[in-house]
Amino acid sequence: MVTKIPAYQGSSFSTPNYIVTIGFGTPKHDLTVSFDTGSDVTWIQCQPCAGYCYHQQEPIFDPTKSSTYSNVSCSAPACSQLQVSGCSDTTCLYGVLYGDNSTTIGFYAKDTLTLSSSDILPGFFFGCGENNKGLFGETAGILGLGRGLTSLISQSKTKYNGVFSYCLPSTTSSAGYLTLGGKAPVNLKYTPMLTDSSMPSFYFLDLQSISVAGTKLSISPTVFSNAGTIIDSGTVISRLPPAAYSSLRQEFRQKMAKYPAAPGIRIFDTCYNLSSYETVEIPMVALEFAGGVIVDLDFFAIVYVVSLSQVCLGFAGNGDAGDKGIIGNVQQRKLSVVYDVGNKVIGFGQGACN
Repeated sequence: MVTKIPAYQGSSFSTPNYIVTIGFGTPKHDLTVSFDTGSDVTWIQCQPCAGYCYHQQEPIFDPTKSSTYSNVSCSAPACSQLQVSGCSDTTCLYGVLYGDNSTTIGFYAKDTLTLSSSDILPGFFFGCGENNKGLFGETAGILGLGRGLTSLISQSKTKYNGVFSYCLPSTTSSAGYLTLGGKAPVNLKYTPMLTDSSMPSFYFLDLQSISVAGTKLSISPTVFSNAGTIIDSGTVISRLPPAAYSSLRQEFRQKMAKYPAAPGIRIFDTCYNLSSYETVEIPMVALEFAGGVIVDLDFFAIVYVVSLSQVCLGFAGNGDAGDKGIIGNVQQRKLSVVYDVGNKVIGFGQGACN
């Protein structure tokens, strides 16, 4: 069983994350959500928004209009699977706090989830958000693709075998995809999927080195292994351990020395004014993971274009050497990324969005 859903850059919904449109309820109510491999609970904003709903583009889901909707009771096994739960009378409540301090709280519910015209998951558990604050743009909520029991991947394991993949387009005008099911393709390069028992929802992998223009940076492997590295479609910019980032930045600056520097912006500290150049040579950056898996990054995965007068190295350094490294969605652009949870591997291939 394979389901393929078109995926887009979320700028039209005011989010730097990637979005898909899926259907909730009966009759189905199509809603656009960000998909996030770094969290488990799928949730959407719900009427009557008893606490607070931010502005979303599409009409807010009204559970009373769906014939297949029901709240989950406090005593149901599904309620005990939540990392954060509570009770209102006998109804299960959920809560999620994200790394950027965004929050959602509401009723834990089940209803029919429609992924495509031929793929329908009845009795899908999700959050009906009544109090939602933070950086969700104008989307309806989040599709949770993490490793925990409540994620779409875990809930659909018997149907899709814990295999999913995506390709994130590098421009707003092009489409990528989110695919559920099928077999992990043989022509990709696979690296072990690791687990950190203190952060069970995350997909960890073993980043071992970084190369710039074919030269491997002299970073001690323990710099990466001491911190650990997460791959996360719901984080925008990759975060590297401080020693790794400063080494990458130094090499990148040397290779870019002929271009005029521009001021840094937000988390970017290495930017260039390229507005007067017709062609630009950007040094290639490659990431090497365990098993000899070398991933060459796309142009738009190396630099983040704020404007032509502010083109920045698209990475950031962590504040502390013990903070987890993160491979964010910018660095995954135009790669085919496959997660095979059963076989505990993550695969990478080139340029598969089209």
